[in-house]
Amino acid sequence: MTASVPIVTPQAEAKSPESTQPEDYGFFGPDSITWRVWSYPTSLTIGFQRAVVIEELDPFLLAAVHTTQKILTRARNRYDNTLRYFAIVAFGDSRTAVKAADVLVRIHARVVGVDPVSGLHYDPNNPASQLWIHMTAWHSILYAYEVYGPGKLSEEDENRYWAECAIGAELQTCDPATVPRTREGVRQYFEQMRPRLAASEATQQVMGHLMNAEIMFPPLPRFLFLGAWFVAKMIQLATLATMPRWQRNLANLRLSSFGSLVVRGVGRLVFRSIALLTSKKFQLMLLGWISPATAPIVRHVLLNTPVQNPVVLVPANAFKRYETPMPAEQYQGLKMSTEKANTIVYPQSEAIPLSQVKLKQA
Repeated sequence: MTASVPIVTPQAEAKSPESTQPEDYGFFGPDSITWRVWSYPTSLTIGFQRAVVIEELDPFLLAAVHTTQKILTRARNRYDNTLRYFAIVAFGDSRTAVKAADVLVRIHARVVGVDPVSGLHYDPNNPASQLWIHMTAWHSILYAYEVYGPGKLSEEDENRYWAECAIGAELQTCDPATVPRTREGVRQYFEQMRPRLAASEATQQVMGHLMNAEIMFPPLPRFLFLGAWFVAKMIQLATLATMPRWQRNLANLRLSSFGSLVVRGVGRLVFRSIALLTSKKFQLMLLGWISPATAPIVRHVLLNTPVQNPVVLVPANAFKRYETPMPAEQYQGLKMSTEKANTIVYPQSEAIPLSQVKLKQA
């Protein structure tokens, strides 16, 4: 899970109803495959939970989030803000998305240190780690859509989806050119990453914690506890049923093959029913209950309300317009500043004695 991003958006500051409208469509828009997939009920529930759980198999990402312990002590707040960040990238207007990307790089720059398992330095802004987060999120959300929603995209639409995924990567420090553009390319990426993934006791603790969907729920009256437990259990099982067996084994999370088939069948029925039989206002209400910070970002998409200027922007032009360096450029600048301060920055293959590293915590 990426660091939480407590952003004050222009929409939140605005007073008049007109100014609460998003300024533009951001980087995708209503004709994009991203909006079609990410606005489906599976995406910001099963898809997002799957993403943040699988992310933790990267030992360097795990070390970064486990250092502060906020993922355990402030779980709902982190979940809410992290989901909000992903929603801003997909649905937010360009100004809000640029601001979110800028803040995220700065927050990550404060959380560097040494992985206690390997003895190697970790840096959440490292492009390889950011690509892992980005690909895990976009793949998980598409996969949940395929398993519990309308099914697989056409080849043309899927190619468009991965092209849009590369656009989204420009809001992180990774190089968009490294984003696979086909299903086979995505499969190869995860196969290449597999030898680098691992699960320590800390990994299993965090993954097990994130699998408990109850951490998303607000405080509830006692008479709702049983219902909340049942919903959380169903979300947990539905997420588990989409994870490969080798990932479940690493995380010490168990679900039989027969159980996976049953959960997939029930989950498909439930989510298709929600999509077909409930109103968008009801879906927005449910999202607001799970993630209050995310609902305002998604509101104009679900309710099809107008934006101030119905255009789609290119990230490079938007960053230039708002006089903000692109995340990759910002990261290089931060690395140079850090090196001038004699702080060691993310050597890729050399173990570093703890005494030589300045550990900065968020």
